[in-house]
Amino acid sequence: MGTPSDLTSEVTRHGRTDVRAAVLSMSARSPDRQDADYLEWHGLDHLPEQYRISALRSGCRWVSTPACRAARAASAARFDDADHVVAYLFADPLRAGLDTFFDLGADLRAVGRMPLRLPMVELAGYELTDTAAASRSLVGGDVLPWRPARGVYVLIEDGEPVRIDPLLEVPGVAGAWTYLGTGSLHPRLASTDGLRLSLLYLDDDPPTVARALVDELDRRWRSGTTSPLLAAPFVTVVPWAWAAALPGP
Repeated sequence: MGTPSDLTSEVTRHGRTDVRAAVLSMSARSPDRQDADYLEWHGLDHLPEQYRISALRSGCRWVSTPACRAARAASAARFDDADHVVAYLFADPLRAGLDTFFDLGADLRAVGRMPLRLPMVELAGYELTDTAAASRSLVGGDVLPWRPARGVYVLIEDGEPVRIDPLLEVPGVAGAWTYLGTGSLHPRLASTDGLRLSLLYLDDDPPTVARALVDELDRRWRSGTTSPLLAAPFVTVVPWAWAAALPGP
């Protein structure tokens, strides 16, 4: 109950997000079926260590289960193998933070703290352009990534920008952060020039929300000025339940 944060300056005047960019890490399933072991290592070891980086604001991991993969609306070859997704959100100093991100990974590897790897699909950067929350979520768009979510809907598109608002009206969509692709964030990140990324945060079962999004997505792409490269739901990894949601065999 109450007034949504984004509709009242009394709340938003206390602070807006300082996140500037996301590093989106996309990996394929483990060829040795070690996905649960990998998720445990990442959740208990690797991800906590990233918070040594002063510019890091958030890190969250999601998985494409068989039900999620069956509910994909689009999956181009570039992203089709992505079954694991992590979004690291960075504020300023952005370039220094990204340098530390890669240096920390190398130092953890040097001391034996990188025992498991997943096949990399893409490690890329995107610049934040907008935040928006569905009014029924009450919390503001600025804080959406810190609101508990059942999962995300990852939307990567090529072409003209399209307003995200109609997607926020679909039941189960709590809000979205949208990004513009770039090739200039860091030399070790893949170029995403010309692409647009939307992370829709979900407060209902991700495959169910994915099916509810189909009609609105069809309308979104009907003009042909924007084409989807990935439109896919992913479930949130639940700590201590590492094997509860895994990609298919």
